Amino acid sequence: MLNVPTQSFPAPGSQQRVAPAGQSSRNKVALKPGHSLMDWIRFAKSGRDLTGLRGRLIEVTEEELKKHNKRDDCWTCIRGMVYNVTPYMDYHPGGEDELMRAAGTDGTELFDQVHRWVNYESMLKECLVGKMATKASAAMKALPLKKDVSSNLNGLAPPPPLLAGSNPPSSSFMQPNAVPPSDKDSRPRYDWFQTDATVNLVVYTKRKIPSSGCTTVDLEGQDFRLEVLLGQMSYMLHLRLSEEVEGSIAVQTGFSVGKVQVSIRKQAVGKWTSLGQHLELHNTLLRKKDRVPHYRDCVLVSKTEVNHNTHVFRLKLPCGTIMHMPVGKHIYLKTQIQDSEVVKPFTPVEQSLLPDPQDPRPGSDLFLMIKVYPDGLFTSHLNTLHIGDHLLVSGPEGPFSVRPLRDVTHLYLLAAGTGFTPMARLLHLSLQDLAAIRQTKLLFFNRQEKDILWRSELDEVAVKDERFQVEYVLSEPGDSWTGKTGRVDPPMLSDFLARPDRSKCYVCICGPTAFSELTEKLVKQLGFSEEEIHVFQG
Repeated sequence: MLNVPTQSFPAPGSQQRVAPAGQSSRNKVALKPGHSLMDWIRFAKSGRDLTGLRGRLIEVTEEELKKHNKRDDCWTCIRGMVYNVTPYMDYHPGGEDELMRAAGTDGTELFDQVHRWVNYESMLKECLVGKMATKASAAMKALPLKKDVSSNLNGLAPPPPLLAGSNPPSSSFMQPNAVPPSDKDSRPRYDWFQTDATVNLVVYTKRKIPSSGCTTVDLEGQDFRLEVLLGQMSYMLHLRLSEEVEGSIAVQTGFSVGKVQVSIRKQAVGKWTSLGQHLELHNTLLRKKDRVPHYRDCVLVSKTEVNHNTHVFRLKLPCGTIMHMPVGKHIYLKTQIQDSEVVKPFTPVEQSLLPDPQDPRPGSDLFLMIKVYPDGLFTSHLNTLHIGDHLLVSGPEGPFSVRPLRDVTHLYLLAAGTGFTPMARLLHLSLQDLAAIRQTKLLFFNRQEKDILWRSELDEVAVKDERFQVEYVLSEPGDSWTGKTGRVDPPMLSDFLARPDRSKCYVCICGPTAFSELTEKLVKQLGFSEEEIHVFQG
């Protein structure tokens, strides 16, 4: 979070204070629409490469820093750390002229004159180029550090010594040469750096990662566990941190450069001499099907009615857990029922079909749309839970990948009953993030009209976005029903699954097992290949 002060509390030396009569304060410029502080925060968290270095962290010499002194290539140094502030030019309330005063130079003194109260480390985190290099002449006078036991975590050389008689800057790296591995090595790698107040782990996946999510972090005391899902593989970091930390964590993802950074606040301010002790499966890449699911204890915080027999259950993850749930994945719920351990998969949805972009803590809660069956062991048990009761929840599971959708032009969704749940987030993804998709169509099968989930929201999306169409099919229609009736059959699918010229189509299917098996068979009979079809687990 940015440390933005109120008007009553600027720093004494800050020119944000109201100037006495006859004196002028620092001038602000009129920013372009869409370039407010909140716009910058959203832009910085968008996953774009803001440094031009594809996620690498480098050492910067004075000679190199001086080269970057232009409006469209502007680096500056603050307290020993170098930032590419070019992307921030249009967002700076003082205007580009103010930033250009520090272009290609050490701007620490200028920054302190005007912005001492600003938490620049947070605001410019994604613009961080690296650390200023130690001059060769000064290095000869340096005192060596004790060997950092963590310096070989990734086979990197230990950090260079600090200057004699000097204190490390507040943002100094334990491993300043933190760069991703050679492109010849496709395995993910990780590194870490620290400030006085935080410890930060960075995973370089060496591939683009989906914006819908791929990362789960669990922090229990000093035990730290990070899992990054990469296609059918799982990359794991598992450590006991060397010192105590606070429970809150932050995760930043550079989607286009394949970088995941986790920031953890230290309980005590100061430098760590090592990151910690390796635990089981640390720094491993496994097939997802070969690993054992990890469960965390979650609390039921609300239950909202969707229709006569379906509710959205909201589960709060532990305070040290953040789960970025990929589209199309499911989780497992585990609980004790009549002295037996019962496990069942469910697909998370958003709180509503139209998710709130202002969710203050994305990844902190799970929303599960669950139909309660009177004779269903697990769902009947869930329906008896009270607010505050606990459930064990696994991380994301399932083989679905958004990769095949990158160049799809027509997406067809065939769902029956609660088979709609994986389609809900997929629908939002197709309309918001997959630019190639020209049309998304949903054929939604239910028994009766009252069974249709989120019907009003689906109709609203169809009205607002001409790229989306929805058709409902009832097997037990009432007298007033004027829509499609019956069950899935070849004529119905033939009409629905049109193949426009020069199109690339993809079909997703989910529902009860019998529905999914029959529908997949019929879709294939219409000429769709195995690569054009995905069947979700019902």
